[in-house]
Amino acid sequence: MPMQISKPFSTIALVSIFLFCQPGKSSGQRSDPVRPNIIFILADDLGYGDLGCYGQKLIQTPNLDAMAKQGMRFTQFYAGTSVCAPSRSSLLTGQHTGHTPIRGNKGVEPEGQWPIPDSAVTIAEVMKKAGYTTGDFGKWGLGPVASSGDPVKQGFDYFFGYNCQSKAHNYYPDHLWENDKRIDFPQNTTDRFTDYSAALIQQKALDFIDQQKNKPFFLYLSYTLPHAALQVPNDSLFEKYKKLFNEEPVDVKAWTGKGYAPQAYPRAAYAAMVSRLDAYVGEVLQKLRALGIDKNTLVLFSSDNGPHKEGGNDPAYFNSSGSLRGIKRDLYEGGIREPMIAWWPGKVKAGTISDFTGAFWDFLPTFAELAKQPKPENIDGISIVPVLLGQKNAPTHPWLYWEFHEQGGKQAVRMGKWKGVKLNAASQPDGPIELYDLQKDLAEKNNIADKHPDVVQAIRKVMQQQHTESADFPLFTNAAKENEVTDK
Repeated sequence: MPMQISKPFSTIALVSIFLFCQPGKSSGQRSDPVRPNIIFILADDLGYGDLGCYGQKLIQTPNLDAMAKQGMRFTQFYAGTSVCAPSRSSLLTGQHTGHTPIRGNKGVEPEGQWPIPDSAVTIAEVMKKAGYTTGDFGKWGLGPVASSGDPVKQGFDYFFGYNCQSKAHNYYPDHLWENDKRIDFPQNTTDRFTDYSAALIQQKALDFIDQQKNKPFFLYLSYTLPHAALQVPNDSLFEKYKKLFNEEPVDVKAWTGKGYAPQAYPRAAYAAMVSRLDAYVGEVLQKLRALGIDKNTLVLFSSDNGPHKEGGNDPAYFNSSGSLRGIKRDLYEGGIREPMIAWWPGKVKAGTISDFTGAFWDFLPTFAELAKQPKPENIDGISIVPVLLGQKNAPTHPWLYWEFHEQGGKQAVRMGKWKGVKLNAASQPDGPIELYDLQKDLAEKNNIADKHPDVVQAIRKVMQQQHTESADFPLFTNAAKENEVTDK
């Protein structure tokens, strides 16, 4: 029998309204607070400015806003790169995109993306070695079922969701994967939307927390929201945003199953997707409190890259990048600087705003330290545990480095207040580098490379030293042609 949606959104909304008024249980806390449960929540294509606590004015995100007030909000934290698969590879391996195995969205047949090799060491493998139960719920996109990149071969004890990221473009899929078992949803067709994947994935994740409450766990919640297609249940939340925006429907054709499903109310749909994501985060935090394990659980929230404009979405309308330049696929700030919130009651000081400059590759060494495991060799990250705990003299990065393997190839470096961006890198490896002073020019409007040749040279040196050519994802060998396609 097909799985049913867990509950109507009106119920979820009620949960979110009262979420932070509910007391946690006094019992149930494990006695080892230095080895906490860890939940990493990853949004899909959520922009820096899409949350209220980061300046959003049109979309309501009360749970994430409260999470930020009760924890730490980072203002200068970055994704692995500006598109899905390589950003997630960077997250899981602790390596930036000049080193991580997956550097583009190259697909493989019949279903899936280029697989992470057996040689890669992932966060899940580190946590599993430490005795944690590990689960991933949402979108994988790093290797087909039964390949070396299958999540259950990369350290996860349990997986439920989309193995292939291109399949995740449809929120009413004909199937999902539970480990290596295909779960079919015959009631979902191109003209009949019954089983909403985001709700199914959320319920499985909540069940996982219930099942693991008495032992250490690592939960990777890789939500698909708010990636296109702009598909949402026709519920009270959707209706609320249609009325709020006074949105007139656009003409749409019947969906053939190819490309993104059309949406007559794209603004209301996108807003409803972000608010639904917010409610799901609220449910997770409420679950932790209800089980009495909140004080022994570190919860982190971020997004894999900047906001998208696919499927009818209009990031400019929502000011999804905030005051930053660029969106998804850009290495300007709007494509890679992301919301990042840390929540750990009693450990992470409430109401903290951190300007620590970090990136996805910092999470592996962070989690390894918390789990009392040695960090793997050949990683690029540093532990941010001192930052989370408010310790003085926390280590910092001398620079951060990114690559992007589509659109002719791009490279970028953040070095203190300086930001260097190189376009057309595949054909012009020694080409010009744009330079911006982010302290004075956060929107990256004024290229001042000609005024600071010494800084440009230092950034060029980092670009040259930090790129290791990959046979699977060559940046300087027809990279743009070979690595484009699957995640639009």
